[in-house]
Amino acid sequence: MDRVDRPPSRRAFLDVTGATVAAGLVASGCSWDSAEPRRPAPSAAAVPTRVPATGRHQAGVTSPRSAQRNLLAVVADLATAASPGPLLDELGETILALTAGSDPRLLGLSPGDLTVTVGVGPRLVRTAGASLPGAVDLPRFSRERIAPRERGGDLLIQICADDALLLPTAAAALLDQAGDRVRERWRQSGRRGTDVPVAEGRTAPRNLLGFIDGIVGPHTDAEQERDLWLAGPPAVAGGTLAVLRRMELALTRFAALTVAEQEAVFGRRRDSGVPLSGGTVASGPELGAKTPDGRYLVPVDAHVRRANPTAVGVGHMLRRSYSTDEPAPGLLFISFQNELRTFTATLTRMDTSDALLPFTTTTAGATFLILPGFDRQHPLGSTLFR
Repeated sequence: MDRVDRPPSRRAFLDVTGATVAAGLVASGCSWDSAEPRRPAPSAAAVPTRVPATGRHQAGVTSPRSAQRNLLAVVADLATAASPGPLLDELGETILALTAGSDPRLLGLSPGDLTVTVGVGPRLVRTAGASLPGAVDLPRFSRERIAPRERGGDLLIQICADDALLLPTAAAALLDQAGDRVRERWRQSGRRGTDVPVAEGRTAPRNLLGFIDGIVGPHTDAEQERDLWLAGPPAVAGGTLAVLRRMELALTRFAALTVAEQEAVFGRRRDSGVPLSGGTVASGPELGAKTPDGRYLVPVDAHVRRANPTAVGVGHMLRRSYSTDEPAPGLLFISFQNELRTFTATLTRMDTSDALLPFTTTTAGATFLILPGFDRQHPLGSTLFR
């Protein structure tokens, strides 16, 4: 039964909290993630490249190309009397000031590669149009233990940066700008693990379960136009749909399996990431490949088989997921796609017999329309809320 939490106070809502996070990216599934290009190792002299906040798409989805190491996601509700248009306009102006380093609420910190990505939940989307992408709530699935306050929400603020100090500072500035017009539901910090090579010019992180994660996804511009970005209607063109799921992982129980049993759960070799059907780490699994005695090389319940986009009949998801250690070791799963069905059909198929799911419990979940890109002439959210 879901527990009912008391809503946070205004003081708690504006509280700036540090982010204590686990190293390594936890995967709900190898085939759900998008590999990232190799990024240089950090050094004391390294200065992160600033990421433009304006453009056709919001930053923080495909830019920067290699996801920053730290993330803070804040999910909130809009007050009944508040209008989304003016609020989003002000948040957009604050984002421009924060990423330019001109907002005094940064307290002297350099913005570095800070990105802020804003999405609106189904309830707000429906006020603009019941048939718009993003107007449908995320359905319930098995293996969920989600408190009412941690299901759904009107507003997503995703903050990413290599410098972990920027996350709570930027969040406090944005929430201060929003004031009493929003009420926080939940927040989650996370950190990505170190990337390892998987192909020419591409890397992927190893996750807390020991496997390389981030091998399959929409990598090229053409694939992203097909599977990631919304082409229309005009009010949402250039946006995308996000799914957030916070999961706890049964690390001790998974570690009790033999290496061969762990590899059967994923369908890949733990040390190299190569599919059990052979090839290279970048190879797609050959789902029809069998042993001489007729057994599938990739087990029928292996994650790479159950979540395979071709087998499901959907497009690829772009994933920027982060590992967590509070409230428990796990994963903040974040996927971006231009159809919610890409996620729901995949998880529905996984729900029936995916060997990885019994090691996960989902404790928070929501979906959001990530608004199209913006600039000073075209304020954030202005295409949807005039």
